[in-house]
Order: sequence, then C-alpha cells, then structure tokens
Amino acid sequence: MNFKYDVIVVGAGHAGCEAAAAAANMGSKTLLITMDMNKIAQMSCNPAVGGIAKGQIVREIDALGGQMGIVTDTTAIQFRMLNKSKGPAMWSPRAQSDRAQFILKWRGIIENTDNLFVWQDTVTSLIIENKTATGVKTAMGVNFSAKSVVLTNGTFLNGLMHIGKTQLGGGRVSEPASFGITEQLREFGFTTDRMKTGTPARIDGRSVDFSLMEEQKGDDDFHKFSYLDFAPRTLKQLSCWITYTNEEVHSTLRDRLDDSPLYNGQIKSIGPRYCPSIETKVVTFAEKTSHQLFLEPEGESTQEYYLNGFSSSLPLHTQIEALQRIPAFRNIHIYRPGYAIEYDFFDPTQLKHTLETKLIDNLFFAGQINGTTGYEEAGGQGLIAGINAHIKTQGGDEFILKRDEAYIGVLIDDLVTKGVDEPYRMFTSRAEYRILLRQDDADARLTEKGYNMGLAKRERIDLLNQKKEEMNRIIDFTANYSLKPEYINEGLEKLGTSPLKHGLKLKDVITRPQISIDSIAELVPAFKAELDKIPNRKEEIKEACEIIIKYDGYIKREQLIADKISRLENIQIKGKFNYEAILSLSTEARQKLTKINPETIAQASRIPGVSPNDISILLVLLGR
Repeated sequence: MNFKYDVIVVGAGHAGCEAAAAAANMGSKTLLITMDMNKIAQMSCNPAVGGIAKGQIVREIDALGGQMGIVTDTTAIQFRMLNKSKGPAMWSPRAQSDRAQFILKWRGIIENTDNLFVWQDTVTSLIIENKTATGVKTAMGVNFSAKSVVLTNGTFLNGLMHIGKTQLGGGRVSEPASFGITEQLREFGFTTDRMKTGTPARIDGRSVDFSLMEEQKGDDDFHKFSYLDFAPRTLKQLSCWITYTNEEVHSTLRDRLDDSPLYNGQIKSIGPRYCPSIETKVVTFAEKTSHQLFLEPEGESTQEYYLNGFSSSLPLHTQIEALQRIPAFRNIHIYRPGYAIEYDFFDPTQLKHTLETKLIDNLFFAGQINGTTGYEEAGGQGLIAGINAHIKTQGGDEFILKRDEAYIGVLIDDLVTKGVDEPYRMFTSRAEYRILLRQDDADARLTEKGYNMGLAKRERIDLLNQKKEEMNRIIDFTANYSLKPEYINEGLEKLGTSPLKHGLKLKDVITRPQISIDSIAELVPAFKAELDKIPNRKEEIKEACEIIIKYDGYIKREQLIADKISRLENIQIKGKFNYEAILSLSTEARQKLTKINPETIAQASRIPGVSPNDISILLVLLGR
C-alpha cells in the first residue's frame, strides 16, 4: 500500500467531505481519514441544511463545484424558501434531509471520486518537520505522508458529553473522542480553548399526538440548492410540526437548574448565543410564557423526530418530565436524551485567509476546530481549505473569496480577522453586501471562478452561459417593448396597480410591486411568447430576471460601494510595518495589528480595536 499522498484530510464531517472531494477533483491524490466510514457527513444535530444566510453558503458551495447542494437536493424530505415575504437579499433555502440517505449519498460520492481514498482510523498526532506539516500518525500505528494536511475534527478533540451529572467522553453519542492533537499543537504555540454545543432528545413519532400540533408543509416548486439541471426531491415529502412550551414546562426546568451542567459549574466553556438550550431560554427570557418548538422528521421511513428548540443537558428524567408537560407529548417516548458536548477549538486568528495556519506551513483548519457551528459554515470552510491545500501541493495562486463575492468570504474574513468569543454562526446581517450576495445569483458570482481553477466542471459553465444568454434576451425585450395604455390599463387595474397615463416600457411596469413577470405575461402575448422560448430551467430564469429588473438600482448602488471599498482591499500592508515601533498608533491597535498581521488596509480596518485614526496613520505612512 502506498502511504504517500498529496493531501490528507482528517475527519469526514461536512468540512472534511468538501475538502477531500475538492482536492481530489482538482487533481490531488487525497486521503480522507475517518473514525467511522458508516458516518461520513453525519448530521450530528438536526437533519436540515440551509436556513437564514446558511442557505446562501450552500448555494455558493454548489456554484464553485462542491457537493453539499447536490446531496441535499437528492435526499430532501422537505424544502422551503424562507423569508419570501421580504426582499430577495433575505431569501434563504432550507431543506430537511433523510439522515441515513444523506450519509449514503455522500459515501457514494467519496468512494467514487477519482484520486480520493479512505482510511478508517483515528489520527493521534501530526508529523511536522521544520514547521511544515508532512503527514499524520494514527492509532493503528500507521504513518501517512502528505504535502498538505487539513484538520476537520468537529467536536471530537477532547470531546466530553454531559447529561445532567453524567459525563461521557466522546465526540458524539457512542463515538470516541480524539486525543493528542490539541496538546501537540499547543507545544508549537497555538492558542486553544473550549466550546460547548448541544442537541435535543430524539422523539419516537408514534408517541406524539400530532392533532395537537400545527402542520408545516414544504414548498412544491422549482427551487433547490444545486444549479445543475436535475429534478430535486425524489424522496417522499414530509411535514414538520409546530408546538410550544408552557409555564408548566418552564417551572419543571427552573426547579431542576441545580442539576444542569450549564448552571452548576460543571460546564465552563463557551456556548452558542443564537441556539441556546431550553434551560438557558427559561432563564434568559424569564418573562416569556412559551417558546416555539419544531418537530422535524429524521427520514423518509423512520419514526425518529428531532425537536428543534429544546436542546438540553439536564438529567434524563427531567427532560422527559418537562416534555410530558406539553400536551402533544404527554405520552412521549424518546430514543435518547439531549446532551451538551464540550470540545477543543483553535483561535481562528491563527489562520490565513486560505485557512492555512500561520505557525505551521501546509496545515489547514476547517469547521468547528475554528470555532464555528453549523454544517454549512463547516462545508464552506472545508471547500476553501481543500482548494488551497491542493494549490499548495500542485502550485498556483491561492484562492480567497472577498466579502463582496460570497458569504463564504464574509465567514472566513470574520474568523481570521476578528476571532470568536462564541460559536460563530452566519447571519445575513454579518454581510455588508447582502444585495449582491443573494441566493439566486451564486452561480453568476462564483461558477466561473470554480471552473477556472479546475473544480467546477464544463457542465456548470455551460449551464451558466445558457442562463445568462436567456436572461439577457428577456431583460432586453422588456427594456425595448412599449406598452400602450389602451391595451394594458384594464389588466393593470385588475392586478391592483394604477393605469398608465402614457406609453411605458415593459421593464418599468415590472418594477411595480404589484406586478410579477408571470402576471404581466398574461396581459402581453408577445412577452409570454418570449418566455416560452426558454428551453429549460424556465422558472429559475424567470425569477432571476425579475429580481434583476426590480432591484437593478439597489444592486448597482451596492456594487458602487463595494468597488470603492475594494480599493482598500488592494492596498497590501503585510510585512511592511513593525507595528510595535509605530508609537502614534494606539496601544491596542499595535497589539492587535501585530497579532493578526493583516494582509490589507481593509482587513486592518475590520480588526476590533483598530480605529479609523489608526488606519489614517497607516495610510500616511504608506504615502497615501
């Protein structure tokens, strides 16, 4: 057996799978090392992909040539486009997936990707020579050598689970923790800390009274994650269900807080503010009499359900007693209780934007090891780490996405520039250019980049070019076709919009909030005929055209702002200053700039503690 590889990826979670597939698809001989081949891309928490801002990340992964969108579309048991009542910058796709099918689909991709090999084992240490990662050692005593190593350890580094006062070592239920790597990297000067996350009980659907819950069905339309042209959602589509906690539930939880690891001092690590446990909710939001819960199916044929909103580390009997206070769960049976898990992470300011570490060459971090939470954030990091690990071994320019190019760019820039003081979760509010970073246009933003570096295949660039051609044809038609009042006014009034006083271009009428492309097409036969010429992906292309027409002014204005800021992104400063010697900078700025060592003036301006005055001083020193 040949133990030499170009890229080794440690961990087969969402980050690891994307990293390994990307490196292999770009041509690197890649080894993916996992503790359990039967849990590749395991959905450790809820069996759902996407959501607010996270859905945009998945579409970006797909546009670049990654796999998460394809896997989700083909294993989805429910799909919804969230925030449709708001502007398109806020639309976010989300899908429930069949947990078992998701793993099988990913395993099929991994095992059938050229250049990609799998080894089932536990990595216990890295092989580091002259401050360069050159391989790994495993629990079986095997040494693997590589030109680049990507660590995607998830929650397994010194993982410790909590169920009340019971503590179990492990990265997930029934899966052992990983030891040795944290301690080794500390010796090389890495800063590490502990974080906490949690998960709720898994519920047997046969014990639930669904008649006491509100049904939430999925969408039945053309939307999906992948830009490839295939029919999504081939599995049986299932509903989610909504219920609420009540004062009895809260009282039960409050009475047992002394048994909660979160409140009795047992857990000391940092927990997620945006996905709190149910015991945290009843304390933090003491004035609330109820909290919304979502009962989400785990698969097409299983009775297992995930109770979103009820993460807990309280003792088993307390969790069951609290759940039984909810009418729909009065006869509840669970498969296993909720639990909290503590694990090691590394300060992400120790990384470059490529996700290569600053202290050790050719070593990359991706996923929860960087202090993030969520499959999507992990997948996005894994893709970028895998791409750059390949580039480091084969040569080429490093691949970095900017903040105005992708949510993935925002995510990584936030991590390496600002660091984390809690598990990082992506939100649309974190992106200053969210009108540019819509879920509908990720292919236009990124597919050419993916194709040019050899990750996205020819099929993707052909689909993008066809889509652009059709969009240009439709938009040009609307810009040049005139509507006359005598032929259109009656129809416009029926659509709830004011009649025309004089002739107007079709494009100007479509900008009205009461008008959609479909509704106006029914009144303008020539336009309907143009739309009918779209050969495939008709609904997707029509929606993309409508967004461009309606929001053209906003998009152009935001692009102008992004272009202005990008000038600062192009001013390189790395290696040009000894910050400690610039006494005109504030003390905090000198410390932070020395620690982060930013690449550009723009990155320096985003470092907490670096003021506009500090940036002005640097620009003066640069002669600008």
